[in-house]
Amino acid sequence: MTHDLILQHVGKHVSLEKEEAAYFISLLQEVKVPKKGLVLKEGQLCKTISFVNAGALRAYHINKEGKETTVMFALPDWWITDMFCFIHLRPAILNIEAIESSSIFQLKKDDLDTLYLKVPKFERFFRILMQNAYIREQLRMIEKLSLPAEERYIHFLDKYPLIAEKITQKQIASYLGITPEFLSTIRANRAKRIIS
Repeated sequence: MTHDLILQHVGKHVSLEKEEAAYFISLLQEVKVPKKGLVLKEGQLCKTISFVNAGALRAYHINKEGKETTVMFALPDWWITDMFCFIHLRPAILNIEAIESSSIFQLKKDDLDTLYLKVPKFERFFRILMQNAYIREQLRMIEKLSLPAEERYIHFLDKYPLIAEKITQKQIASYLGITPEFLSTIRANRAKRIIS
């Protein structure tokens, strides 16, 4: 597995010396995940953060009634974890599964803490990632509270055109916070407008 994508990704925010890049790579664990394979299971101690090198992942939560809510997706060049549980080394409250066969690089929490000390540039790098993630989630929450479901669906298709083809209608609906039946109605109405 090549490290080109993850090094390009880091290079967008910080410039690494060869030795720093080599040390960072030495901390990464390569993992191949089959379609529907779990990277993280609810209740399992969350010790790693994952970078998607190829494929796509989905994080979701299952409530006490068994209802599934998709929290986020991760495409190549994205990071994913159960952030609260990762930072505090707690049992996961999310499940993370592969939408398709995927290859990821995992970084352990202990190794990340050591990385911060040995290569302080990574504190800046991960701070930028966290800021961007916070902004993305804030905007998503505002969108969920203020936009009609159809507009949220259109935004989803614009943001995740490849994922929309690979997942079920139920998974899309759970991400948008609507029922699969309501999503069917939205899609049918859109199709009618496109045809006419």
